[in-house]
Amino acid sequence: MKKFVAPSLLSANFACLEKDIEMINQSQAGWFHIDVMDGVFVPNISFGPPVIKFIKKLAKKPLDVHLMIVEPDRYFQVFSEVGADIITVHYEACTHLHRSVAAIKNLGIQAGVVLNPHTSVSLLENIIKDVDLVLLMSVNPGYGGQKFIENTYRKISQLKEMIELHNPDCLIEIDGGIDTENAKRSEESQKLRAKV
Repeated sequence: MKKFVAPSLLSANFACLEKDIEMINQSQAGWFHIDVMDGVFVPNISFGPPVIKFIKKLAKKPLDVHLMIVEPDRYFQVFSEVGADIITVHYEACTHLHRSVAAIKNLGIQAGVVLNPHTSVSLLENIIKDVDLVLLMSVNPGYGGQKFIENTYRKISQLKEMIELHNPDCLIEIDGGIDTENAKRSEESQKLRAKV
């Protein structure tokens, strides 16, 4: 299974954004992770299309654009145009998730689904074949610096089992509170069978 780190640009020094982008370009990181927050779906505000367009001009790795916004379907086209290589949407924000995933893929980019900590992996059963990745939130979305939620390990093993059965090429992404210890445990939990 492919393994890599996707650093979040929320942690960048915005006074030296170009320098931090170059640092990631030179690193072994696989992607740039870009959190888009609207202050409605989550209680914080972050990047918009103009900033992502600037990042794309400098980035030498794919842009993984994580939409933490209401009505995400309204913005797929614009985020595609400014350089998103992957768009992930929250299960909780999409009334018609299959339609949303299809709309992203119709733009010629990869589509992912995000689950909040309280959302069951089992809800992906009817969409798992259609997505390129599933992002599990290991903290409540909207703020940095939160503690990793331990139940995430159980969700990882459940998701891994579902992926092995229905879409072996689908990636698992973990977002929030990651450090060297829980990153290792997260990887190990992918090797376990889910116990429901």
